[in-house]
Amino acid sequence: MKILVVGSGGREHAIIRKLKENPAASEIYAAPGNGGIASDAVCVPIAATDVAGVVDFAVREGIEYVVVAPDDPLVLGMVDALREKGIPSFGPDRAAAIIEGSKVFSKDLMKKYGIPTAGYETFSDAAAASEYIRSNKKYPVVVKADGLALGKGVLICEDEAAALDAVHSIMEDKKFGESGSHIVIEEFLTGPEVSVLSFTDGKTVVPMVSSMDHKRALDHDEGLNTGGMGTIAPNPYYTEAVAAECMEKIFLPTINAMNAEGRTFKGCLYFGLMLTPDGPKVIEYNCRFGDPETQVVLPLLESDLLTVMQAVTNGTLSETPVRFSADSAACVVIASGGYPLSYEKGKPVSGLENGQIPGCDATVYHAGTALRDGTLVTNGGRVFGVTAVRGDLASALKAAYDAAGRIDFENKHMRTDIGQRALQAL
Repeated sequence: MKILVVGSGGREHAIIRKLKENPAASEIYAAPGNGGIASDAVCVPIAATDVAGVVDFAVREGIEYVVVAPDDPLVLGMVDALREKGIPSFGPDRAAAIIEGSKVFSKDLMKKYGIPTAGYETFSDAAAASEYIRSNKKYPVVVKADGLALGKGVLICEDEAAALDAVHSIMEDKKFGESGSHIVIEEFLTGPEVSVLSFTDGKTVVPMVSSMDHKRALDHDEGLNTGGMGTIAPNPYYTEAVAAECMEKIFLPTINAMNAEGRTFKGCLYFGLMLTPDGPKVIEYNCRFGDPETQVVLPLLESDLLTVMQAVTNGTLSETPVRFSADSAACVVIASGGYPLSYEKGKPVSGLENGQIPGCDATVYHAGTALRDGTLVTNGGRVFGVTAVRGDLASALKAAYDAAGRIDFENKHMRTDIGQRALQAL
């Protein structure tokens, strides 16, 4: 089977390496891929957002299955365009991808169908939003750009001045482009955060193993929000009782709500949850595999990923076993110094052969690398995610950090406290 994976980051690398475990996956292509993915797939220079280019390539090369991994092409309708050409793919169509493409839509969906989430108001006018903030007496508050913003469109504001500045930068300065034409202002929730990715064919929903992301750039959850500096799985706060409550009050109601709206969701639906004193609440939905959650969840998947993905596409998920290991996984992200603001690219990387660490069972997922004249160099803010799987979390973290220490480049940056909150909860 000839398979195309759309995307260029660590998530896509994790998906590709898992798909390779199926002998039927004889040829795997990545569009556009990266320097490390090139060791595991044939990279083709087509941007992930180039819907027409991806579809033309898939038709021309006889691609039999496409995995559309990032949010942008899903929201742009890449799955719809592939379907028109008779090419099956994994991921929601444009109508369903709006659950991530518009935070206003997702918040209104939750309100309409009684799915627990933070209280909120939405605005399309900066003056009205600012007036609302001036009347608000409870801080912190959360200000969110409505559309896609590379995971950085959520600002936690500690006081009125910060909230007003957030409105100004998002709506007037267009910090996130047209994604900031509308905003959501919502109450700040407290409690442990949990990420739960789930397979769904629009009828059945199968949650994957839970995980914990670390969004802030610096140790002790300080610094700016990033796309994610590391992850662990499973999340110790996500107990069997919590899982049962989430299935009853959040997961199934969300699938049913999308069906009721004529927006049947088929693919990977990501639930970003907060375990508040009042029970689990939805912070956000994503219409795809999370990054870097995928880098700890998929290594624990014991079932065949391609088989599960095809069951999602074909609507046969209820007949398809999905099993996960009882082990623990830890992923440490190695970033370029200065991320998520300004950083330099093109730094030569040492410590790897064919993209991996020689003689080491940890897996290096490439997020932002490129090959320049045969040399692997940095090419992004997040450069690598180094994942180790062990029988317990402490051992997995030690193995991941030991492996990450063997990779080097100028201005290398990583947090040193990934998983510490989870260890304290065990």
